[in-house]
Amino acid sequence: MDSHAARFRRRAPSNRSAILAIAWAMLALGHMDAARARDGNVPPSTAQALDEADPRVGTAPLDRQALIGNAPPPGEPLYSGMTSPGASLPHGSTEATPVNLNVDLSYPAGVGMSYYYPKPTMIGFTGGGSSYGGGASPMVMPVVGDWTVPPDYAQSYYDKAGEKASPGYYAVDLATFHTRVELTATRQTSLMRFTFPASHRSNVVVNLRRPGGEVEVVGDRTIRGVATGRQPERDPNGPWFVAEFSRPFAGFGTFRADRSHEGYGIGDADVQQERRTVSGSYAGAYVTFDTKAGEQVLVRIAHGHSAAEAEAKLRAEDPDGDFEQVHAQARAAWAKLFDRVQVSGGTPKQRMLFYSTLYHSFASPRLVARKGERFTDGNGQTRVAEHDRYGPVPFWDTGRNQIVLLMLLEPGVVQDIMRSELDMARESGHMNTSFHGDHAVLLYDGAWQRGIPFDYAAAYEYLRKNATDPEGPRHYLDEYAKNGWIADVVPPGNPSPPYAGGKAGVATTLEYAWDDHALADVARRLGKTDDARMFLHRAANYRNVFDPSVGFMRGRTADGQWISPFDPGEPYYNFMMKEASGWSTLWLVPHDVQGLIDLLGGRAAFNAKLDAFFATPYHPKGICRDCTGLIGQYVQGNQPDQQAAYLYAWSGQPWKTQALVRRILGTLYGSDASGFGFPGMDDQGSTSSWYVLSAMGFYPVDPSTPDYVLGSPIFDRVRLRMGNGKVFEIVARNNSDQNRYIQSATLNGKPWTRPWFSQADIAGGGTLVLTMGPQPNKAWGAEPGDAPPSMSPRGP
Repeated sequence: MDSHAARFRRRAPSNRSAILAIAWAMLALGHMDAARARDGNVPPSTAQALDEADPRVGTAPLDRQALIGNAPPPGEPLYSGMTSPGASLPHGSTEATPVNLNVDLSYPAGVGMSYYYPKPTMIGFTGGGSSYGGGASPMVMPVVGDWTVPPDYAQSYYDKAGEKASPGYYAVDLATFHTRVELTATRQTSLMRFTFPASHRSNVVVNLRRPGGEVEVVGDRTIRGVATGRQPERDPNGPWFVAEFSRPFAGFGTFRADRSHEGYGIGDADVQQERRTVSGSYAGAYVTFDTKAGEQVLVRIAHGHSAAEAEAKLRAEDPDGDFEQVHAQARAAWAKLFDRVQVSGGTPKQRMLFYSTLYHSFASPRLVARKGERFTDGNGQTRVAEHDRYGPVPFWDTGRNQIVLLMLLEPGVVQDIMRSELDMARESGHMNTSFHGDHAVLLYDGAWQRGIPFDYAAAYEYLRKNATDPEGPRHYLDEYAKNGWIADVVPPGNPSPPYAGGKAGVATTLEYAWDDHALADVARRLGKTDDARMFLHRAANYRNVFDPSVGFMRGRTADGQWISPFDPGEPYYNFMMKEASGWSTLWLVPHDVQGLIDLLGGRAAFNAKLDAFFATPYHPKGICRDCTGLIGQYVQGNQPDQQAAYLYAWSGQPWKTQALVRRILGTLYGSDASGFGFPGMDDQGSTSSWYVLSAMGFYPVDPSTPDYVLGSPIFDRVRLRMGNGKVFEIVARNNSDQNRYIQSATLNGKPWTRPWFSQADIAGGGTLVLTMGPQPNKAWGAEPGDAPPSMSPRGP
């Protein structure tokens, strides 16, 4: 133990000064450990990027009323990005994370997130692997002195100033218990280090969540258990856990909560010393240590489909329980990824937000098993991975942008993701979907058009089945195929958001049409002419839900009548739209922006409508919890309209895109008091990826195409080392907060007048030079021939 830790041996804290001294010593200890972990072969520039990243970004909500509309409803917290500040690896299948939200007693916002920055008290830490850690199990909490049986967790105030989060590491001081907690992780295991004060009652409480299960104390160093109520296909890590401690317990016992009690309070608590096995709701164990000031206890946690599998993971990935070594390995893993993207210029805050969102962009999909490892598939069968096996892609979210970032940086990973999705299709009979789209085809078509090798004919079998099998995952497919649109029903009542029921007929029609356009391209490439013709015809179905009398996409009843009344400013959850209003949903035609321009009456009318979208005040009657991060009717905090700012590239006014992108980057990310605020739910890297791509200066409006629409980079230079080893650079000359408009451009030394570029333009590397200025050059990129491709031919 180093000299900082030796200070803890002298005496227990007896007054406020002593407590503060210990807290600062523990903080120094954590910083020293972090410094040791930074040593190694990490290049200085990459080390700086790692230090600038702060995983707490996304854990706070925006705090300006003008940016958050009328959300949240009374009694609920405002949506944050719902990211985790915990320790993980890129695509890691587990995460060691702090928990300050008791989702067992409340469901505050959409998903069971683990951490909400404004919360002042900590209730525990998890080493689980679920996408959102609020429901991960078991909960682990170091408690000095008295403790309580969950769900009445022994909470602790924690020091925000001393809290530290960086890629692969998290640390916090629990002020109530004078204990420091540090977290790091391997791909499949979590490591927690607790630095205790002097006490005969330094406890660690380990418990399952509300559904419970069985917990057992094994020997004098191990707790293991199995949770009930888990679905293996949704949690490939398995229901079993093993928690191994670095030193013997001085005492132990087990507990459970008796929820069947109908009297006072939450029920009876069954706690017994030296009992080794317990089952039931909140089943758990407590272990006690007799510690001197500064003494540390390490806990290693792994999950599996059996206790033996969980223990094998511990032995394979962290045989020695060396915290510094594991932290160093985690840091090196992130350094390898961060080294692919180097930026210079911008402000310190912009770089912090960039590298923090880059970190969150690799939250999904989760790596389930390396090639050659055993894993449990979606049918519960144990198999040996023939390639790196990944969990499902959340296509409605990250399929719009993050998957393209992976294609640029990690095409080999994308190949394995496509193999994994194809394997899951073979296991289930259909390709995975999410929400109201069928967006797996965006991944496959986009990868093919970016030159990533794959057996696309094998994938097409299941992509086509999704799009043609009425028993498949595309809801209302018979109706869509017969009518060319999906009707909706006016649901009874008026919940908040209004009309939360329904079929999301408009949004579903639009998303299916988008998918069909990509599917037509895959069919064409495979020589399946009839299929290509059929799907291309269906790709125009979005026109069937456009009502020219109001100038919006609008729901229809089963007899084809337009649904009335209709208010395009009213947000809906599943009625006509999906988590969006008529304003937001209007722009959900990424595959045929030119066709949408034609529907709205040409370029001038389209620009006027888009201008009104970003200028019309947001004053709905209903509350949409997902609709935050506002500019007029535009909602950055949810996916349906996140491409809208880039659509001016098709209508001859790309300078408006440049201004809007800078405004979104500057006001809707980190503009709150904490500096960590997000415009809405990150959705496993989607909202983060929007920031990363836009900050670099481009965005894939339609990820199924190889095209990128230019915005306005916030950095002077971006150096992107792509997966093929080639380097693509974007240089922004005279760049500043005021100089946000592109005056002229060159690509590889040749004049460039298009407000977009394609993968073929940069496949061999190259340099895009943008000359920036304070006033828009309204002629640059304005010609019809400069517009990006679209399904419909370009108009005059």
